[in-house]
Amino acid sequence: MKKLGLIVNPVAGVGGRVGLKGSDGAEVLRAALERGAARDAPRRARLALERLFRIRDQVEIVTWPGEMGEDEARAAGFEPRVLGSLGGRRSYVLCELERSGEKPAISCEDFVLTTSADTEQAARDLCAAGADLILFAGGDGTARNICSAVGDRVPVIGVPAGVKIHSAVYATTAAAAGDVAALYLQERAAGVQLREGEVMDIDEDAFRENRVSAHLYGYMTVPYARGLTQSAKAGGVAGEERALNDIATEVIAGMRADALYILGPGTTTRTVLERLGLPKTLLGVDAVRNGALAGSDLTEGALLELVAAAPEAWIVVTVIGGQGHIFGRGNQQISPAVLHRAGAGHVIVIATQTKLLSLEGRPLLVDTGDPDLDEQLSGYVKVVTALGERTMYKVGG
Repeated sequence: MKKLGLIVNPVAGVGGRVGLKGSDGAEVLRAALERGAARDAPRRARLALERLFRIRDQVEIVTWPGEMGEDEARAAGFEPRVLGSLGGRRSYVLCELERSGEKPAISCEDFVLTTSADTEQAARDLCAAGADLILFAGGDGTARNICSAVGDRVPVIGVPAGVKIHSAVYATTAAAAGDVAALYLQERAAGVQLREGEVMDIDEDAFRENRVSAHLYGYMTVPYARGLTQSAKAGGVAGEERALNDIATEVIAGMRADALYILGPGTTTRTVLERLGLPKTLLGVDAVRNGALAGSDLTEGALLELVAAAPEAWIVVTVIGGQGHIFGRGNQQISPAVLHRAGAGHVIVIATQTKLLSLEGRPLLVDTGDPDLDEQLSGYVKVVTALGERTMYKVGG
């Protein structure tokens, strides 16, 4: 029997759809819940575990209590061995909200506020228990905690569930994380190799001020399977101003009267608004209509209201350099609900040829959290790469 360690950070990514650009700290959690945020990390963990169900007779899951892994393992059909203790804690943030008369989306009766110390202790316990691989659901902060606790002493693979996923220790999607784990645990099947993956994290306070301050915190050992394990996020290439301006000119020339245009984060989309003479939230989601700003740094709820009020809506996104994601990394505000409302066919992808070439032939990726929608968005897309130029590029595995 192989031992699979499981760690779930249940609040990972909770700030994404409500535009908070992160989920670290009690105050951010409180703000997210006040805005009606819901947790997605437990569901993503279950999606990964469901891909392992076919080898359940060969795998013992070792985890921590409740929402740190036990609940998700049982929901996926496993009988895990549970270590550690959360001490019966309840979320003081949620209890404060309830006492003040507010009604958060999650009851304080069924939620435990876990901490980075819990994540680190869980990682140490799983390593000591002889885990052959640790599967964890979270974001870059979670990866950083696990790296701090166990370093490269045990291989890991992350289920992407955070707002910011700069680290190269994650699978491309939740399902892919389960597939990588299954392949690795089956006697290191052909096509799965171990490699060092960078653990990166950014300063969330700076991030909320439109400044990216990323740091390398260490390396962990990761099972790598091409198309299933993601690379580290790559920065832009200097000297591409002309290419970006040409792309922006092309997008603006195609804008329709009265239509709403939602622009995702990034320097490529920022150039579009700059050409219109409008401010852009570099790391947020903005919208324009008839050449005027319709909203800036928008949440999922605000986007849904704007889309409902417009005769048609288009979503303009760029490609994350080195990784290839167009949805599911840093733009969770453009949620499945927003995409369904606008229409899966109303997506405009923009990227320089240099950024596409950096992918070395790997496909563009979508990880909305809705597998059916991800399938709809897969296939081929025309990527705007210059004035009058579009490149057909594959989306999906």
